[in-house]
Amino acid sequence: MFAARNSFLTLSSGPSGGQEAFIVPGTYSWIAPPGVTSVCVVCVGGGGGGMFYNSSNSSYTYAMSGGGGGALAWVNDIPVTPGNSYTVVVGAGGLRGPYSLGSTAGGQSYFLNDRTCVAQGGFPGRYNVNVSGSSYTATGSYGTSGGGNGGGTIRTGSSGYGPAGGGGAGGYSGAGGAGRDDGSSSGNNGTGGGGAGGGASSNPVYVDHVSGGGGGVGIYGEGSSGIASIDGYGGGGSGGGDGTAPSNANIIGGVFGGGGGGSSTIYFGYGGNGGGGAVRIIWGAGRAFPSTNTGDV
Repeated sequence: MFAARNSFLTLSSGPSGGQEAFIVPGTYSWIAPPGVTSVCVVCVGGGGGGMFYNSSNSSYTYAMSGGGGGALAWVNDIPVTPGNSYTVVVGAGGLRGPYSLGSTAGGQSYFLNDRTCVAQGGFPGRYNVNVSGSSYTATGSYGTSGGGNGGGTIRTGSSGYGPAGGGGAGGYSGAGGAGRDDGSSSGNNGTGGGGAGGGASSNPVYVDHVSGGGGGVGIYGEGSSGIASIDGYGGGGSGGGDGTAPSNANIIGGVFGGGGGGSSTIYFGYGGNGGGGAVRIIWGAGRAFPSTNTGDV
């Protein structure tokens, strides 16, 4: 597991290579270690915050959707100079918010600049609209590159079906799953290692009133895609965290980059915040995203 040091993590550095992960939102300067002349990077944007309707009327079933999932981007063989510093930005998860004011988008995450390896944050939840999926930028100027868009949300109607769940975080070679409302049995599964979308609760107390958080995505390389649960949460992809199932708690998106859930009435809760983003840097011979020796070494 991670061992925190200040606002980022130093994982290891040795003969087989090294790695460093940044998992707390903020802006950092990463210094290339001695002997390191190229790196491989993965970035995940923060998930969008879910929307809630600021009324305690327990009968409301408005389409106050969850937030979209953050995108994922990866780029290999980015040239660096030992001893030089390089910019790392980690996007925060968006905040849940009421219909009158609005929830907020997740922040973008990137390495070096906003053109090289960039994962946009998820869009904020909104009333009675389908939230679009977030996008990524991965330059082809160096080695191989790729990524996946964050999942959006899909509503069935303005009321009667409740809020759509949060979107899943993007994968290494496919998109995060879309969040869905009670017009579907669950959110959509992730693809290419991405997180699944959240959905309506199977609990009759919460169905049509609260939606689950979208699944996050891991930063150790591509793995299995997230599976959407009939209990309303989006499963994490590639080892990422699951979104929170519908309840009266903070229905947060999974780490990293899952969209927060929505709520049609505060009688049953306030929806949730999006999962925060992350940036991970690896180096060493024979290591490359999406899945070549990208684990913890």
